[in-house]
Amino acid sequence: MIDTLQGLAADLGIAEPFGRGFLSVLLTFFTALAFTWMFIPRLLKFALEKGWADQPNERRLNVRPLPNAGGLAIFAGFVVSLVVAWAMRPIIIQDVNIQVLAILLGGSWLVLVGFIDDQFGLSPLVRLLVQTLAAALLMVNGLMIDFNAIPFLSVVPESLNGPLSALVTWLWVVGLTNAVNLLDGVDGVVGGVAFVASMVLLVTAAQFPDRAAAVILLAGLAGSTLGYLRHNFNPSHIIMGDAGSTLLGFTLAAVSLLGTVKATASASVLLPLLVLALPIVDTTQVVVGRLARGIRNPLAHPDKTHIHHRVLARTASARKTALTLWALSLGFGLLGMAAQGVDAVPIVVTGLGVAGLLVAVAYTRVLAHRRELGRAAEQASQEEA
Repeated sequence: MIDTLQGLAADLGIAEPFGRGFLSVLLTFFTALAFTWMFIPRLLKFALEKGWADQPNERRLNVRPLPNAGGLAIFAGFVVSLVVAWAMRPIIIQDVNIQVLAILLGGSWLVLVGFIDDQFGLSPLVRLLVQTLAAALLMVNGLMIDFNAIPFLSVVPESLNGPLSALVTWLWVVGLTNAVNLLDGVDGVVGGVAFVASMVLLVTAAQFPDRAAAVILLAGLAGSTLGYLRHNFNPSHIIMGDAGSTLLGFTLAAVSLLGTVKATASASVLLPLLVLALPIVDTTQVVVGRLARGIRNPLAHPDKTHIHHRVLARTASARKTALTLWALSLGFGLLGMAAQGVDAVPIVVTGLGVAGLLVAVAYTRVLAHRRELGRAAEQASQEEA
């Protein structure tokens, strides 16, 4: 029995199930999960008191002011979990500390600017400038896509490779940051898609012994998004706002460029492209559609042509919409793992594990909502009496 479990662990990329490396990954994930899960209820009242909320309008689904500070909770859980990981000091992480810090610093900029935008509004140009600076921070610290390493493209002279690599990296980071942001329109969708992407990339990175830093970062991101989903599955108590969605998009883009995962983002771009196909396809079709309608600045003119709006129109249910897009994202992710050459066992375990965790958290939210309705009904009857 023990040998069987050890064999399964080895298939999943876990060399030592009781070693410091694997335990640090588990601790990072559950620290992020628990912290975000428990922090959000304490944040809700404070956010409403401060007016950190989205007001109802014709584009939004909420019928009352809804706190939009969920991104702060995701970021806090993410950072706290990484502090725990650093305390355990897995050896390989020390070799890429500067790159990890670049990712955290760039993410911090986007959280700050996104939060300001959520509360006061900023021009698209300001947001794009900050995103470009965050992408430049990654590039000066060696986080770049090598244009000459991308399959199916012609090899160019080294004098052109540098500028082209910078351009492709900028497009990847800024494009994905905005793609995830634009996908955020229905309760639970972005949190679930980001959780799926984090877990798929995590399991894939775990197949290689030199990718510990990516695994740790993805474990923290996955845990914090799952903890957030406990309060965001419809009916939502809180939304992540631009602070959260840009953080998730930027971090997923940046981790795929992390020094130890360059093979995933360069020599084989298929995995990240498939894992993140949903936000990429959504943004592409929205931008093309708006340009076709004569809109010169497609990112500054919101409408209801996003994939989540189309699915919502068909299902007439925010819950069904989230579940449908989670399943679609997971399907693309598992396909990406297969294209990357990952064995069948990790793919099956990832699919079942991710689906199980998402359903469990969604069901927990549904049960909590039923209890809330029961308490409200009981209180109303007592007041009538």
